[in-house]
Amino acid sequence: MTAQKGSIGVTTENIFPVIKKFLYSDHEIFLRELVSNAIDATQKLKTLSSFGEFKGELGEMNVTVKADKEAGTLTVSDHGIGMTAEDIDKYINQIAFSGAEEFLEKYKDNANAIIGHFGLGFYSAFMVASKVEIISLSYKEGAKAVKWSCDGSPEYTMEETEKEGRGTDIVLHIDEENKKFLEQAEINALLRKYCRFLPVPVMSDGKTVNDTEPSWTKKPSELTDEDYLKFYRELYPGQEDPLFWIHLNVDYPFNLTGILYFPKIRNNFEVTRNRIQLYCNQVYVTDSVEGVVPEFMMLLQGVIDSPDIPLNVSRSYLQADTAVKKISGYITKKVASRLEDLFKADRADFERKWDDIKIFIEYGMLTDQKFCDAAMKFCLLKDTEGKHYTLDEYRTLIEGPQTDKDGDTVYLYATDAVAQYSYIKAATDKGYNVLLMDGQLDSHFIGMLESKIEKSRFVRVDSDVVDNLIPKADRRQADLSQRQRDMLSEVFRSQVPKVEKAEFLVTFEALNPEANPVLITQNEYMRRMKDMAALQPGMSFYGELPDSYNLIVNTESPVIKRVIEAADSELMPKLTAEFDAIDARNAEAEAVRKGAADGKLTDEQQKQVNHLDEEVAHSRNQVKSLSTDYASSQALVKQSIDLALLANGLLRGQELNEFISRSVKLL
Repeated sequence: MTAQKGSIGVTTENIFPVIKKFLYSDHEIFLRELVSNAIDATQKLKTLSSFGEFKGELGEMNVTVKADKEAGTLTVSDHGIGMTAEDIDKYINQIAFSGAEEFLEKYKDNANAIIGHFGLGFYSAFMVASKVEIISLSYKEGAKAVKWSCDGSPEYTMEETEKEGRGTDIVLHIDEENKKFLEQAEINALLRKYCRFLPVPVMSDGKTVNDTEPSWTKKPSELTDEDYLKFYRELYPGQEDPLFWIHLNVDYPFNLTGILYFPKIRNNFEVTRNRIQLYCNQVYVTDSVEGVVPEFMMLLQGVIDSPDIPLNVSRSYLQADTAVKKISGYITKKVASRLEDLFKADRADFERKWDDIKIFIEYGMLTDQKFCDAAMKFCLLKDTEGKHYTLDEYRTLIEGPQTDKDGDTVYLYATDAVAQYSYIKAATDKGYNVLLMDGQLDSHFIGMLESKIEKSRFVRVDSDVVDNLIPKADRRQADLSQRQRDMLSEVFRSQVPKVEKAEFLVTFEALNPEANPVLITQNEYMRRMKDMAALQPGMSFYGELPDSYNLIVNTESPVIKRVIEAADSELMPKLTAEFDAIDARNAEAEAVRKGAADGKLTDEQQKQVNHLDEEVAHSRNQVKSLSTDYASSQALVKQSIDLALLANGLLRGQELNEFISRSVKLL
């Protein structure tokens, strides 16, 4: 043939600047595209040979990548079907789209779409090359070798040439900005990233860089546990072995293979991206698999391979694609099914692994409704004794003793078995069972379970005194007059040490005489809000609020009875005049308000009420001052409060030292 010159059929002269500009951030994928094309050409020849349409010797079928720093070229070679001049004209010179202006407008912001939608993988070579040559000899009998050359403009030349053996060489004359792609180390790194599992041997620097039959391409029956572990170590060298794995293998209604591994996950987890690798026919696509796998499976590691996912995809494409959504749903179903099988096959082993997989299962139940429904069968609860129960088993266990007067089953739980030991013991001594919910997601998980399990509520074991955790009847009221309550409130409140970011509300209850004199509990609702705020920045308002504690004085405790008797005898006589004054002034103020015409005070009446309110405030301050002075000399008051603080880990520093000294003196 005579040398042919022409223009690539793109109807615009700025296609190559567009490719360079919009693909620049992904410029390294040029090697993946060229090697993938070479693999395709090789596979096609193997197929033709198997059908008897090619009767020649296949010979060596490797794909070779060779860098020549001196010549400034990078060459990708194959021994596949090759191309004739007509093939090049059809597949290279005519880019399959119409209306270049529409094309540029539609895809100007999406580099992946340019390649993925228009088969422009070959043209990605122009991101790194100032000139690209194709030297090819078709497998067809009597075919002539052809050389195509283009310098990045729409103009090309094509002519006959000499070539030994069928196949194609793509020669890239690397431009000045991309000389790093002539370095062997850089080429090897890219081949390892994109081509390490391609189905045809890829040679670089005289060595094969890929495994042509990775584990996920084989049947599960062909693999041993050691094979799975070996593959995991190859993917993630230096990491601790996984707990178990799931082999995906489906051919309807879509094609999907892969192996997903369950690594050990600690409670201080962060959802780590880039743990699962996505392949298309063994060609690496991405490790940003959001949309392909559900959010909670970002905790897994491994490989997914599907020819139904385009080789070049954008994240928005993945999220919108129906096939991808079906794949995501299938993976969820398969993972849930595998977990259920493991639970049924060896429950003891499943329980041993529970602490490691709990966070994964909880995360899945919180974020994926279908997984949640399936996981209700194998999700476990662990109590403070280390025993495991399914949700149904646990409900049956506690339904009798832990149902309150309103018919709700109360799930008691602790978040720290050591810090909350005294509360746990009080509950278990009463015949209750206490769950250990010390995981990072448990505060959210508890809320989800409450919405799933009918007539149930979760109550932290230190949120109230044991008699009130599961109320069987109305609470017993403390037998105190209002003046005794006011007096004792000031006595106890004045002796609570300053605890950073904490507030205490003094209350009185008639509890078991054997219970502690003073107990500290924390409001369940506010504590949950603060726990959630720690995980959700949007709830930071709750995180900034001080911790709210109830300081409960047990009026049936022998110690508190002595405190009350002493206060009634020594302090109350000093306060009586002030209490009388408060009552009198309040009565006068109320009379003034009632005497107001239409309920509206005159200026004179308002002045009178304000004066009476000031006198009440003065008397209250006197009560507070006298009560504080009295309380400071009452070791039993201070000791009872400090014991309660100590039991909750709230007694520290100077206050702890003073408590120890006081305890020694009391001994």
